[in-house]
Amino acid sequence: MRNIELKARCPDLARAEAVCRRLGAELQWTRRQTDVYFRVPDGRLKLRTESPGEAVLVSYHRPDVAAARDSLYEVTPVANANETLASLAEQHGILARVEKTRTLYLLDNVRIHLDSVDGLGTFIEFEAVMGPGHDDGEAQALIERLRRELGIAEDDLLSGSYGDMMPG
Repeated sequence: MRNIELKARCPDLARAEAVCRRLGAELQWTRRQTDVYFRVPDGRLKLRTESPGEAVLVSYHRPDVAAARDSLYEVTPVANANETLASLAEQHGILARVEKTRTLYLLDNVRIHLDSVDGLGTFIEFEAVMGPGHDDGEAQALIERLRRELGIAEDDLLSGSYGDMMPG
C-alpha cells in the first residue's frame, strides 16, 4: 500500500479541527494509541494498539524529509498484542514507545490526523491514501491546500516519526 504524507507541528488542535470541519472533512473517531517502535535494519516497524480498537503491526518505508513524501506500508492485524510485543522486543529490541490521542478526519482520500503526543506536543499529519484512480498530482495539491488553510509554516514540517523524536 502507498500514501503521500506530510507531518508538522500544530500548536492549536482546536483551530485545526475547526478548519477541518469548515473544509468539509468528516470526523471518523478519536482514540488513544500506543505505538512501540522496534529496531530494524531497514525502514520502520511498530506495533500499534488502540483503545477502543485492536492491535496492528505496521511496517513502512519512507524518506526522512520535511516535505510531502511517498510512504510504502503494510498493516497486519495482530491477534495477541502482548505476545507479539514480547516476541518482537526479544528479536529486535525496542527503539521507542509513543503514546498519543489521535483524532481522525477524512477529506476525499486524505486522512487528517490531529495528534496530542505524550511528552512531545501536538501535531497534524496528512496521509493521502493512493490506490487505483488516485492521481499523485491531485493528492499533492490537496495536501498543499490543507497546509495553506491550516497555516502550517515550513519551520513546522517534520522529517521523522514520533518514535524518532522520543528522548532516548
